[in-house]
Amino acid sequence: MTTNLNDTERAALLRSVRESYMEIFPTTTIESKMDVLEPGSYVAVTCSPTKGVGETLDMSARLADRGFKVVPHIAARMVRDKAHLREIVGRINKTPIISLFIPGGDADIPAGDYHKALDLLRDIADIEHKFTEIGIGAHPEGHPIASDEQLIDELLAKQEYANYLVTQMCFDAERMNTWLHEIRGRGVHLPAWLGMPGAADRSSLIKTSLRIGVGDSVRFLKRQGSKAAKLMAAKEFVPDSLQYELAPTIADPDLNVAGQHVYCFNLVERTEQWRHKFIESIRNN
Repeated sequence: MTTNLNDTERAALLRSVRESYMEIFPTTTIESKMDVLEPGSYVAVTCSPTKGVGETLDMSARLADRGFKVVPHIAARMVRDKAHLREIVGRINKTPIISLFIPGGDADIPAGDYHKALDLLRDIADIEHKFTEIGIGAHPEGHPIASDEQLIDELLAKQEYANYLVTQMCFDAERMNTWLHEIRGRGVHLPAWLGMPGAADRSSLIKTSLRIGVGDSVRFLKRQGSKAAKLMAAKEFVPDSLQYELAPTIADPDLNVAGQHVYCFNLVERTEQWRHKFIESIRNN
């Protein structure tokens, strides 16, 4: 593990881990696990093709009432039409929520008019709302149905309607660094939240990934190749090495890394324990 960071890298890594936030997906038990998080923590709530937008909105409202800064995911392919979108925005406007994340979504067949995030973002801009933070997804390791050139063109178009981006989970620090340089060189200026894995034992990681269905976590296992094989061979995964490898990237002001978006597989307590332990290790090294 590389820990020989300079002061700037150490400070940047410490800040990004300390200010990181977790992504959860709606289940019947997840809300009971949230008390381990610090009051006022940011929490992202995903939008599942099997559970629908309504479940995301219901859980987001309840968590917001508990004092969390909630970022609901509104997947474009789960929204039927502009009337449905107005209904969704209206529901969120009645809560303390001011942040929104707009992915394209994993549904094989769109629920209605929206096929990609850009379509939804354009219509949100025409609807009265109180959102001050709107995020979009990004793919450092590519996408199965879009070329790298198409992905950058989409980012350039979507950044007109957003003020931050979140990357898909990536285990390759070198690829993340290269990709950030590429998009900055092409004019994508949005602050980047790096999609990072949380801490999990192998069996829980596999079980939880499969329960998600056709989401990011399953696709990541298919994409990672040798890295996935190494992960699956280990009894427990913690992202310490990846964190240290990414420190120079996080510290580079030209790359505009805002922080970390943690894919915790709903293992909130384990990932939060790892986060506090890792923060102490940075401070003591």
